[in-house]
Amino acid sequence: MRERLFSLISKYNLKASSDLGQNFLVVQDIIERNVERAELDEKDRVLEIGPGLGVLTEALSRHAEKVYAIEKDHRLVEILRKEYDWPNVEIIEGDALKVEFPEFNKIVSNLPYQISSPITFRFLRYEFERAVLIYQLEFAQRMVAKPGDRNYSRLSLMIQAKAHAELVEKIGRGAFWPRPKVDSAVVILEPKPPDERIELHENLVRALFQHRRSTALAALKKSHHMLGLSREEFKKVKGAFSGMPHAGKRVFQLSPEEVRDIEEFLRAEGLLK
Repeated sequence: MRERLFSLISKYNLKASSDLGQNFLVVQDIIERNVERAELDEKDRVLEIGPGLGVLTEALSRHAEKVYAIEKDHRLVEILRKEYDWPNVEIIEGDALKVEFPEFNKIVSNLPYQISSPITFRFLRYEFERAVLIYQLEFAQRMVAKPGDRNYSRLSLMIQAKAHAELVEKIGRGAFWPRPKVDSAVVILEPKPPDERIELHENLVRALFQHRRSTALAALKKSHHMLGLSREEFKKVKGAFSGMPHAGKRVFQLSPEEVRDIEEFLRAEGLLK
């Protein structure tokens, strides 16, 4: 696999695009482990974002019914179509944040780091069974951080409101070409059942995490404008905030369920627009 990849790089005099966040995974063992983690069978339809030079795509094609590989770089699209003849792989040229996704039930990808957050939240708008995804290590640690942890953030809260996330492997930067400046990690993401997912008001979450070490009450008083309240409106209603549930808890300690409690209180009091 490694020889194949570098043969293609040499053949096409290919230079990775830093603008597109291209770092090609070159360690076969990691690819095989991720395919195994996806628990693929011949009925699965897999979405891959950023197939690069096709080494992961090749492995996926051997285990799934269908693979949809979305690639933004026209150079790579041309190489993939010229060099491979996969009967069950469809190469889709386009921006993964914008193109229409085909019907899929699993995702396996080495993601371009600069789209990690928006593509993950886009995934969570779809129904799927399991995703096996490579992220920058720091991002992955924030995804899986629990309330009260040093890395717990707005990202942690919003991901865990809708899905179960588990960091299953750390990957050194030497596993990629070109070598990135940071380490990476594999995360398994599984959406929660519909009746367990929590839809949170994004402006409320932003208002809270603008001041993550403050109490929930103090954070919202400082960021009342993010709730749609002008200074004059806030002066009239600020006393109502004191009855808010979890008011004295630090923001970085709040679970998705507790933020939902706060949201429900604010809506009932007419404090959230």
